[in-house]
Amino acid sequence: MRRVLKDAAAGLLFLCVAALLAPVVVPHFLDRIYYSGPASAHFDGGRFFNPDGATGEPRAFSLSRTLRFMRGEGRAAWPASVPVAPGKPPARIDGDRLRITWVGHSTVLIQSQGLNILTDPIWSNRTGPFGLGPRRVRAPGVRFEDLPKIDAVLISHNHYDHMDLPTLQRLEARDRPVIVVAFGNDTILHRHGIEAVARDWEGRVTLRPGIDVIVKRVHHWSARTGKDRNRALWAGFTITLPGGNIFYGGDTGYGDGTWVADAMKDGPYRFAILPIGAFEPRAMMQDSHVDPVEAADIFARLGARAALAVHWGTFQLSNEAIDTPPRRLRAALIARGIDPARFRAMPAGAGWDVPPR
Repeated sequence: MRRVLKDAAAGLLFLCVAALLAPVVVPHFLDRIYYSGPASAHFDGGRFFNPDGATGEPRAFSLSRTLRFMRGEGRAAWPASVPVAPGKPPARIDGDRLRITWVGHSTVLIQSQGLNILTDPIWSNRTGPFGLGPRRVRAPGVRFEDLPKIDAVLISHNHYDHMDLPTLQRLEARDRPVIVVAFGNDTILHRHGIEAVARDWEGRVTLRPGIDVIVKRVHHWSARTGKDRNRALWAGFTITLPGGNIFYGGDTGYGDGTWVADAMKDGPYRFAILPIGAFEPRAMMQDSHVDPVEAADIFARLGARAALAVHWGTFQLSNEAIDTPPRRLRAALIARGIDPARFRAMPAGAGWDVPPR
């Protein structure tokens, strides 16, 4: 237990110190220009921003509160590991059938229409550079060698727990999938030998006739070195499918909520994949990550037939206990009169044959 707490504290300390001190101590040569283009409603010619004016980043504490957070005060103890029974998904799912498998964190395997699509794949044991960052406590729910051939990958943004270069390099070498990203993230991937297609919010990538990936606005931020803050765009995605569209929310705060209205335009949705974790302390995390109550609200607004809860229980990125997000989600759904079976937090490796809309 002492080692677990030490690892969690070290990972969070690294992230906090990097975020707070990067503008001062990180060398200027670590800044990167990932994208060049005309200014827009969310790009000032150098950096991207949220149209509602909020940064999307973790809010800064006072020095004393920051030091307490870095020491782990108020942080729940997580287990060193969580038992996982890895699943073995089928090679393909044809027609309008839809099968969803939670691999862990924000990694989801979507199977329908003979296509295999992965969201934010991470099989690495750490979420930071140079072997640093929070340690994985829940093994991947699908062994990489049991992963079927992947046709497309959706990368929501460039944070290390969502853009995992070692995993993407393995997928590139094995499957050559179509990798869809928002503006600027393709530059990062190309530098590491990974092909990607980049679009602005509302841009489309056709996987096959009638099946498109639409890059969607969400409320977040981006960085990999500390000096490259918001040089690349963040996004969610809509997948258009004959059997009903799918929405993936990526990593997002609620902001002013207008991005949800933008997502609703691509409905009705058969399925949604929504984050529920890494939300405490709330005063710090509310611009970056929705909490379970907000996730339930987003689900209700989208009008999706069903949803999967992600971004919880795999890497300790914040203060809440490992099982707090699903418990609070269930309570929030019941309070709204929504059957919790429609918005599930599943064990890693579990598959879900989603009913028709």
